[in-house]
Amino acid sequence: MIRSILTATAFTAALTASQALGQVLTRADLRDGQSLTGAWTYSIDPYRDGLLGFHRGEAGVGHRRYEDSDVDAVTRAAPTALYEYDMQRSAVADLPSSWLTHAPQLRHYQGLVWYQRRFAAAPPAGQRAFLRFEAANYTARVYLNGKLVGQHEGGFTPFAFEVTNLIRAGENNLTVGVDSTPTPEGVPPPVTDWENYGGLTRPVRLVYAPATFVDEAWVRLDRQGRIAADIKLNGAQATGSPIQVRIPALGLTLSGKADADGAWKGAASAPRGLKRWSPKSPTLYEVEVTAGADRLRDRVGFRTIEVKGSKILLNGSPIFLRGISMHEEEIGEEPSRIITEASARALLTEARDGLGVNFVRLAHYPHSEITTRLADEMGLLVWSEIPVYWLVDFANPRTLSLARAMLAENIRRDRNRASIVFWSVANETPVSEPRNRFLGALIDDVRALDDTRLVTAALLSNRVGRGAERRTVIDDPLGPKLDVLAVNTYSGWYGDDTLDQVPDIRWAATDKPLVFSEFGADAKAGFHDPQLQRKFSEDFQARYYRQTLAMVDKAPSVAGMSPWVLKDFRAPRRQHPVHQQGWNRKGLISPTGERKAAFEVLAAYYRSRAVTSPDH
Repeated sequence: MIRSILTATAFTAALTASQALGQVLTRADLRDGQSLTGAWTYSIDPYRDGLLGFHRGEAGVGHRRYEDSDVDAVTRAAPTALYEYDMQRSAVADLPSSWLTHAPQLRHYQGLVWYQRRFAAAPPAGQRAFLRFEAANYTARVYLNGKLVGQHEGGFTPFAFEVTNLIRAGENNLTVGVDSTPTPEGVPPPVTDWENYGGLTRPVRLVYAPATFVDEAWVRLDRQGRIAADIKLNGAQATGSPIQVRIPALGLTLSGKADADGAWKGAASAPRGLKRWSPKSPTLYEVEVTAGADRLRDRVGFRTIEVKGSKILLNGSPIFLRGISMHEEEIGEEPSRIITEASARALLTEARDGLGVNFVRLAHYPHSEITTRLADEMGLLVWSEIPVYWLVDFANPRTLSLARAMLAENIRRDRNRASIVFWSVANETPVSEPRNRFLGALIDDVRALDDTRLVTAALLSNRVGRGAERRTVIDDPLGPKLDVLAVNTYSGWYGDDTLDQVPDIRWAATDKPLVFSEFGADAKAGFHDPQLQRKFSEDFQARYYRQTLAMVDKAPSVAGMSPWVLKDFRAPRRQHPVHQQGWNRKGLISPTGERKAAFEVLAAYYRSRAVTSPDH
């Protein structure tokens, strides 16, 4: 395995303890500009030679991959000059993608890779220019024409840097150093149960905007039943600028002026003709926001989500969440986290039309904007979470700052997505006082940023009592702060319970809705053992699902589930040489989309649930 031998400390040392939140650039894909998707050159840098010199000072001239120079031309003019890189003549990859599939020798590379693209630009007069990255995993340093324009930590949320004063009319040289190395203080921590796809895994775009533009536009149906809008302008003329929000199909216009901070809030009673968004009727409305010379568009659905006792209410009526968990990994033999509209639609269609779900848990990190927008269009409720996972360094203030920044970036990106009903702050984190304070701060952040959705986290459970009184309880001290209790349970796969015992596992009633956020068992597609029903056989997985669903039916307070997981996914810690081979095999479909026997078990269960608890 190729791996950097140095830690990422030097690479991340310049990052501040609290990652500053920059421009949101809502719906940047609809703004003027140009896509930078396509061919980039790349160069691995396992010793971080392009950042630091031999004695860890500044990198030498012949090593700075980000410089705006033509190495061949320089060495022709100065034949004795020593350069140990040449980005213009390096290997080529199509981005977005992960370098794990650029070349066979990079399959297990973790470290720093430099990407470069030269492109022609024609900046419009009077317009501001931004480079917007939908994601770079994990830490990115961005250079334009040899100058550092910014750096970002976090592998799954968007970031943008203004380059108005650096962009040139004509050819430009964009270089990005992406370091995938996980660190103990990072989010997520070094040990996870999914593939660490390093690289520019989501689109990059050069965006143009007026001198003062609409940076954020959050439009929704609030808890008072009003159409509400929060608008934030960016620019020197933001203060006092007139703002107008129009929903033409509803004949609704909201208007006002930005305050001293460039912000404005407005609300009006929902028109009588409003059709609320739901899985059965995912109605989206064209929304136009105008401020000065800027005009921003989006498609927004309007709905409410709340809890009442142990029920989840969508638009005021109870709904049962027929769900499935998903990783962001496309169907195919060699996935590279390339989520196009086609690949996202294939996954969501298999979930909705194949399994019959109305709910997807997008685990364990923010998924692509493409996916959440398709969920809006396809009528799928969504659980969205940040990668506060397992053994995060809960006592480290910098780690908390990173998690808070990721959470804010995720919420600010997706607040207009009607499909998202849960913000999740963690998955399977062991209870401790530092952890409780850490997650408590994140929950408070969610409520400050978005009071229209529910807050949850995937928790663990405990068995208490003896004999007939023995029950499984969710006694996590985080529970009182959450709207919905969610629990991961794998009885019959992990632990001492046999499959015969699973249906009789008793759950204590909860005073809040309970969602079984994970349960599952591994099966290698095509491996059958009907007589022994060994683990890793399709027969065992199918029976596991039958027994676990029988348990779910007896549990009180259950409002839904999202079994683990839709598709087998890459997981380097899973190394059984016959059954796993670097894959977590808990998928209901194989890496290439072959349905396992348990797929129909869950689909049949959901068909029966849809009759007794129909969508509305």
